[in-house]
Amino acid sequence: MARKNIDKRLWIGIGISAVLLVLLFRQIDGRQVLAAFRSMDYRYLVPSVLLTFVSYYCRAIRWRYLLLPQKATSLANLFPATIVGYMANNLLPARLGEFVRAYVLAEKEKLDSSSVFATLVLDRLFDGFTVLLILVVTFFTVQLPPGMEQVQEGLKLGGYITLALYVGVIAFLVLLKRRTHWTLDLLGSLLRPFPARIAEKIIPLLGSFIAGIRMSARPTELAALFVSSLVIWSTAIWPVDLVLKSFGISLPVTASMLIMVFLVFAVMVPASPGYVGTYHAACVYGLLAFNVQREMALSVALVMHGINFFPVILAGFYYLWRDNMSLRNVEEQSAKHSG
Repeated sequence: MARKNIDKRLWIGIGISAVLLVLLFRQIDGRQVLAAFRSMDYRYLVPSVLLTFVSYYCRAIRWRYLLLPQKATSLANLFPATIVGYMANNLLPARLGEFVRAYVLAEKEKLDSSSVFATLVLDRLFDGFTVLLILVVTFFTVQLPPGMEQVQEGLKLGGYITLALYVGVIAFLVLLKRRTHWTLDLLGSLLRPFPARIAEKIIPLLGSFIAGIRMSARPTELAALFVSSLVIWSTAIWPVDLVLKSFGISLPVTASMLIMVFLVFAVMVPASPGYVGTYHAACVYGLLAFNVQREMALSVALVMHGINFFPVILAGFYYLWRDNMSLRNVEEQSAKHSG
Protein backbone atom coordinates (compact mmCIF):
# COMPACT_ATOMS: atom_id res chain seq x y z
CA MET A 1 0.00 0.00 0.00
CA ALA A 2 2.84 2.38 0.88
CA ARG A 3 4.56 1.60 -2.43
CA LYS A 4 1.33 2.36 -4.32
CA ASN A 5 0.99 5.70 -2.51
CA ILE A 6 4.56 6.60 -3.40
CA ASP A 7 4.00 5.68 -7.07
CA LYS A 8 0.80 7.76 -7.13
CA ARG A 9 2.58 10.80 -5.67
CA LEU A 10 5.42 10.28 -8.15
CA TRP A 11 3.11 10.45 -11.18
CA ILE A 12 1.24 13.45 -9.78
CA GLY A 13 4.57 15.17 -9.22
CA ILE A 14 5.79 14.36 -12.72
CA GLY A 15 2.58 15.82 -14.14
CA ILE A 16 2.98 19.07 -12.16
CA SER A 17 6.63 19.34 -13.20
CA ALA A 18 5.75 18.80 -16.86
CA VAL A 19 3.06 21.51 -16.81
CA LEU A 20 5.40 24.02 -15.16
CA LEU A 21 8.23 23.28 -17.60
CA VAL A 22 5.90 23.84 -20.55
CA LEU A 23 4.76 27.17 -19.06
CA LEU A 24 8.37 28.22 -18.42
CA PHE A 25 9.80 27.30 -21.82
CA ARG A 26 6.95 28.16 -24.19
CA GLN A 27 7.83 31.88 -24.37
CA ILE A 28 11.60 31.52 -24.13
CA ASP A 29 14.05 32.59 -26.82
CA GLY A 30 16.72 29.90 -26.72
CA ARG A 31 19.32 32.20 -28.29
CA GLN A 32 18.97 34.66 -25.43
CA VAL A 33 19.38 31.85 -22.90
CA LEU A 34 22.60 30.78 -24.62
CA ALA A 35 23.75 34.40 -24.68
CA ALA A 36 23.16 34.64 -20.93
CA PHE A 37 25.29 31.54 -20.34
CA ARG A 38 28.07 32.90 -22.57
CA SER A 39 28.13 36.14 -20.55
CA MET A 40 28.26 34.31 -17.21
CA ASP A 41 31.32 34.59 -14.97
CA TYR A 42 31.89 30.94 -14.01
CA ARG A 43 34.37 31.82 -11.26
CA TYR A 44 31.42 32.34 -8.94
CA LEU A 45 30.42 28.68 -9.21
CA VAL A 46 33.22 27.29 -7.02
CA PRO A 47 32.41 29.38 -3.92
CA SER A 48 28.69 28.73 -4.52
CA VAL A 49 29.21 24.96 -4.43
CA LEU A 50 31.54 25.20 -1.41
CA LEU A 51 29.01 27.28 0.52
CA THR A 52 26.29 24.76 -0.32
CA PHE A 53 28.38 22.00 1.28
CA VAL A 54 29.12 24.25 4.26
CA SER A 55 25.35 24.53 4.70
CA TYR A 56 25.07 20.71 4.67
CA TYR A 57 27.89 20.43 7.20
CA CYS A 58 26.14 22.90 9.50
CA ARG A 59 23.03 20.77 9.16
CA ALA A 60 25.05 17.81 10.40
CA ILE A 61 26.23 19.89 13.37
CA ARG A 62 22.66 20.91 14.26
CA TRP A 63 21.53 17.31 13.91
CA ARG A 64 24.22 16.26 16.39
CA TYR A 65 22.73 18.60 19.02
CA LEU A 66 19.24 17.23 18.36
CA LEU A 67 20.54 13.68 18.86
CA LEU A 68 22.37 14.41 22.15
CA PRO A 69 19.52 13.12 24.36
CA GLN A 70 19.96 9.76 22.59
CA LYS A 71 23.69 9.62 21.96
CA ALA A 72 26.75 11.77 21.28
CA THR A 73 27.01 10.96 17.59
CA SER A 74 30.03 11.49 15.36
CA LEU A 75 30.17 14.19 12.69
CA ALA A 76 32.12 11.66 10.61
CA ASN A 77 28.83 9.73 10.39
CA LEU A 78 26.39 12.63 10.51
CA PHE A 79 27.76 14.51 7.50
CA PRO A 80 27.76 11.52 5.08
CA ALA A 81 24.25 10.55 6.23
CA THR A 82 23.09 14.11 5.59
CA ILE A 83 24.61 14.14 2.11
CA VAL A 84 23.15 10.74 1.21
CA GLY A 85 19.74 11.90 2.46
CA TYR A 86 19.77 15.01 0.30
CA MET A 87 21.05 13.01 -2.66
CA ALA A 88 18.09 10.64 -2.20
CA ASN A 89 15.66 13.57 -2.05
CA ASN A 90 16.97 14.60 -5.46
CA LEU A 91 16.55 11.13 -6.97
CA LEU A 92 13.70 9.40 -5.13
CA PRO A 93 10.00 10.29 -4.96
CA ALA A 94 7.90 11.36 -1.95
CA ARG A 95 10.84 12.88 -0.05
CA LEU A 96 12.14 9.43 0.87
CA GLY A 97 15.49 11.12 1.46
CA GLU A 98 14.39 11.97 5.01
CA PHE A 99 13.93 8.28 5.79
CA VAL A 100 17.16 7.41 3.95
CA ARG A 101 19.04 9.95 6.06
CA ALA A 102 17.64 8.49 9.30
CA TYR A 103 18.27 4.90 8.21
CA VAL A 104 21.89 5.49 7.15
CA LEU A 105 22.80 7.19 10.43
CA ALA A 106 20.91 4.62 12.53
CA GLU A 107 22.92 1.84 10.86
CA LYS A 108 26.21 3.60 11.49
CA GLU A 109 25.52 4.66 15.08
CA LYS A 110 23.52 1.56 16.09
CA LEU A 111 20.43 3.61 16.94
CA ASP A 112 16.73 2.97 16.46
CA SER A 113 15.81 4.47 13.07
CA SER A 114 12.38 5.63 14.34
CA SER A 115 14.03 7.63 17.12
CA VAL A 116 16.50 9.11 14.66
CA PHE A 117 13.67 10.06 12.30
CA ALA A 118 11.91 11.83 15.19
CA THR A 119 14.91 14.15 15.46
CA LEU A 120 14.49 15.01 11.78
CA VAL A 121 10.96 16.20 12.52
CA LEU A 122 12.52 18.62 15.00
CA ASP A 123 15.14 19.44 12.40
CA ARG A 124 12.39 20.49 9.98
CA LEU A 125 10.68 22.51 12.70
CA PHE A 126 13.85 24.52 13.22
CA ASP A 127 14.04 25.00 9.46
CA GLY A 128 10.44 26.17 9.42
CA PHE A 129 10.94 28.69 12.19
CA THR A 130 14.13 30.05 10.59
CA VAL A 131 12.47 30.36 7.18
CA LEU A 132 9.50 32.13 8.76
CA LEU A 133 11.91 34.57 10.40
CA ILE A 134 13.62 35.17 7.03
CA LEU A 135 10.19 35.58 5.47
CA VAL A 136 9.13 38.24 7.97
CA VAL A 137 12.40 40.18 7.62
CA THR A 138 12.27 39.96 3.82
CA PHE A 139 8.64 41.01 3.46
CA PHE A 140 9.23 44.13 5.55
CA THR A 141 12.58 45.15 4.06
CA VAL A 142 12.68 44.10 0.40
CA GLN A 143 12.32 46.96 -2.11
CA LEU A 144 10.78 46.08 -5.45
CA PRO A 145 11.32 48.22 -8.59
CA PRO A 146 8.94 51.10 -9.50
CA GLY A 147 5.63 49.84 -10.84
CA MET A 148 5.51 47.00 -8.30
CA GLU A 149 3.85 49.03 -5.52
CA GLN A 150 0.84 46.70 -5.26
CA VAL A 151 3.12 43.67 -5.00
CA GLN A 152 5.15 45.52 -2.35
CA GLU A 153 2.02 46.16 -0.28
CA GLY A 154 1.04 42.54 -0.71
CA LEU A 155 4.43 41.45 0.63
CA LYS A 156 4.00 43.66 3.71
CA LEU A 157 0.57 42.18 4.33
CA GLY A 158 2.16 38.75 3.94
CA GLY A 159 4.74 39.80 6.53
CA TYR A 160 2.04 40.60 9.08
CA ILE A 161 0.24 37.33 8.40
CA THR A 162 3.48 35.36 8.61
CA LEU A 163 4.48 37.05 11.85
CA ALA A 164 1.11 36.17 13.38
CA LEU A 165 1.49 32.59 12.16
CA TYR A 166 5.03 32.40 13.55
CA VAL A 167 3.94 33.58 17.01
CA GLY A 168 0.87 31.32 16.93
CA VAL A 169 2.82 28.17 16.08
CA ILE A 170 5.38 28.82 18.81
CA ALA A 171 2.64 29.46 21.37
CA PHE A 172 0.82 26.27 20.33
CA LEU A 173 3.95 24.11 20.62
CA VAL A 174 4.81 25.56 24.04
CA LEU A 175 1.27 24.85 25.27
CA LEU A 176 1.33 21.37 23.72
CA LYS A 177 4.56 20.54 25.55
CA ARG A 178 3.67 22.06 28.94
CA ARG A 179 -0.08 21.31 29.07
CA THR A 180 -0.41 18.42 26.66
CA HIS A 181 -3.76 16.96 27.76
CA TRP A 182 -5.44 20.37 28.08
CA THR A 183 -4.22 21.46 24.64
CA LEU A 184 -5.26 18.20 22.96
CA ASP A 185 -8.71 18.40 24.60
CA LEU A 186 -9.08 21.98 23.36
CA LEU A 187 -8.03 20.97 19.86
CA GLY A 188 -10.52 18.09 19.98
CA SER A 189 -13.30 20.56 20.84
CA LEU A 190 -12.31 22.83 17.95
CA LEU A 191 -12.38 19.86 15.55
CA ARG A 192 -15.87 18.66 16.54
CA PRO A 193 -17.63 20.39 13.61
CA PHE A 194 -15.43 18.39 11.22
CA PRO A 195 -15.67 14.67 10.38
CA ALA A 196 -14.61 12.47 13.32
CA ARG A 197 -11.86 10.77 11.30
CA ILE A 198 -9.90 14.06 11.16
CA ALA A 199 -9.67 14.33 14.95
CA GLU A 200 -8.97 10.60 15.19
CA LYS A 201 -5.88 11.10 13.04
CA ILE A 202 -4.62 14.48 14.25
CA ILE A 203 -5.00 14.08 18.05
CA PRO A 204 -3.02 10.81 18.42
CA LEU A 205 -0.42 12.06 15.95
CA LEU A 206 0.19 15.26 17.93
CA GLY A 207 0.18 13.33 21.19
CA SER A 208 2.81 10.86 20.05
CA PHE A 209 4.82 13.64 18.40
CA ILE A 210 5.02 15.82 21.52
CA ALA A 211 5.70 12.78 23.72
CA GLY A 212 8.58 11.81 21.46
CA ILE A 213 10.24 15.21 21.55
CA ARG A 214 13.38 15.03 23.62
CA MET A 215 15.55 18.09 23.45
CA SER A 216 18.38 19.27 25.65
CA ALA A 217 17.40 22.06 28.04
CA ARG A 218 20.98 23.34 28.45
CA PRO A 219 21.18 27.00 27.36
CA THR A 220 24.45 26.49 25.48
CA GLU A 221 23.03 23.60 23.46
CA LEU A 222 19.78 25.45 22.71
CA ALA A 223 21.84 28.46 21.61
CA ALA A 224 23.87 26.17 19.35
CA LEU A 225 20.66 24.95 17.70
CA PHE A 226 19.49 28.48 16.96
CA VAL A 227 22.90 29.74 15.82
CA SER A 228 23.46 26.72 13.56
CA SER A 229 20.01 27.27 12.02
CA LEU A 230 20.92 30.85 11.14
CA VAL A 231 24.27 29.75 9.68
CA ILE A 232 22.59 26.97 7.66
CA TRP A 233 20.26 29.40 5.95
CA SER A 234 22.86 32.16 5.59
CA THR A 235 25.13 29.77 3.71
CA ALA A 236 22.13 28.64 1.62
CA ILE A 237 21.16 32.22 0.68
CA TRP A 238 24.69 33.39 -0.11
CA PRO A 239 25.09 31.12 -3.18
CA VAL A 240 21.90 32.68 -4.63
CA ASP A 241 23.55 36.09 -4.42
CA LEU A 242 26.75 34.74 -5.98
CA VAL A 243 24.90 33.17 -8.92
CA LEU A 244 23.07 36.45 -9.54
CA LYS A 245 26.42 38.25 -9.56
CA SER A 246 27.84 35.68 -11.98
CA PHE A 247 25.18 36.79 -14.49
CA GLY A 248 25.91 40.47 -13.80
CA ILE A 249 22.64 40.93 -11.87
CA SER A 250 23.10 43.40 -9.03
CA LEU A 251 20.32 43.11 -6.45
CA PRO A 252 20.25 43.66 -2.68
CA VAL A 253 20.66 40.63 -0.42
CA THR A 254 16.94 40.86 0.43
CA ALA A 255 16.24 39.79 -3.17
CA SER A 256 18.24 36.60 -2.62
CA MET A 257 16.36 36.06 0.65
CA LEU A 258 13.02 36.45 -1.14
CA ILE A 259 14.03 34.02 -3.89
CA MET A 260 15.15 31.51 -1.25
CA VAL A 261 11.76 31.78 0.49
CA PHE A 262 10.05 31.14 -2.87
CA LEU A 263 12.29 28.09 -3.38
CA VAL A 264 11.44 26.71 0.07
CA PHE A 265 7.74 26.88 -0.71
CA ALA A 266 8.36 25.47 -4.20
CA VAL A 267 9.96 22.26 -2.92
CA MET A 268 6.86 21.63 -0.78
CA VAL A 269 4.75 21.34 -3.94
CA PRO A 270 4.51 17.78 -5.36
CA ALA A 271 6.99 17.44 -8.22
CA SER A 272 9.21 14.94 -9.93
CA PRO A 273 12.37 13.90 -8.04
CA GLY A 274 14.80 16.80 -7.87
CA TYR A 275 11.97 19.36 -7.73
CA VAL A 276 12.22 19.87 -11.49
CA GLY A 277 9.81 22.56 -12.64
CA THR A 278 8.68 23.79 -9.23
CA TYR A 279 12.20 24.93 -8.32
CA HIS A 280 12.71 26.67 -11.66
CA ALA A 281 9.29 28.35 -11.62
CA ALA A 282 9.87 29.76 -8.13
CA CYS A 283 13.22 31.20 -9.13
CA VAL A 284 12.00 32.63 -12.45
CA TYR A 285 8.87 34.32 -11.06
CA GLY A 286 10.82 35.62 -8.07
CA LEU A 287 13.30 37.30 -10.40
CA LEU A 288 10.58 38.63 -12.70
CA ALA A 289 9.35 40.69 -9.72
CA PHE A 290 12.71 42.52 -9.92
CA ASN A 291 12.30 43.15 -13.68
CA VAL A 292 14.91 40.55 -14.61
CA GLN A 293 14.45 39.40 -18.22
CA ARG A 294 12.67 36.02 -18.46
CA GLU A 295 15.52 34.31 -20.37
CA MET A 296 18.06 35.61 -17.87
CA ALA A 297 15.86 34.48 -14.96
CA LEU A 298 15.57 30.99 -16.45
CA SER A 299 19.35 30.82 -16.92
CA VAL A 300 19.83 31.72 -13.24
CA ALA A 301 17.28 29.08 -12.23
CA LEU A 302 19.04 26.36 -14.25
CA VAL A 303 22.43 27.17 -12.70
CA MET A 304 21.07 27.38 -9.15
CA HIS A 305 19.28 24.05 -9.57
CA GLY A 306 22.43 22.48 -10.97
CA ILE A 307 24.49 23.68 -8.00
CA ASN A 308 22.00 22.12 -5.57
CA PHE A 309 21.49 18.97 -7.64
CA PHE A 310 24.63 17.53 -9.20
CA PRO A 311 27.38 18.07 -6.55
CA VAL A 312 25.34 16.51 -3.74
CA ILE A 313 24.42 13.55 -5.96
CA LEU A 314 28.09 12.89 -6.77
CA ALA A 315 29.07 13.23 -3.11
CA GLY A 316 26.18 11.01 -2.02
CA PHE A 317 27.14 8.22 -4.40
CA TYR A 318 30.75 8.53 -3.21
CA TYR A 319 29.70 7.95 0.40
CA LEU A 320 27.48 5.01 -0.59
CA TRP A 321 30.38 3.48 -2.54
CA ARG A 322 32.81 4.10 0.34
CA ASP A 323 30.52 2.32 2.79
CA ASN A 324 29.63 -0.56 0.42
CA MET A 325 25.97 0.47 0.23
CA SER A 326 23.64 0.74 -2.74
CA LEU A 327 20.91 3.30 -3.32
CA ARG A 328 18.38 0.57 -4.15
CA ASN A 329 19.02 -1.27 -0.87
CA VAL A 330 18.93 1.90 1.17
CA GLU A 331 15.71 2.95 -0.57
CA GLU A 332 14.04 -0.41 0.13
CA GLN A 333 15.03 -0.41 3.80
CA SER A 334 13.99 3.21 4.24
CA ALA A 335 10.64 2.63 2.50
CA LYS A 336 9.92 -0.19 4.98
CA HIS A 337 10.45 2.19 7.89
CA SER A 338 8.37 4.89 6.21
CA GLY A 339 5.49 2.51 5.57
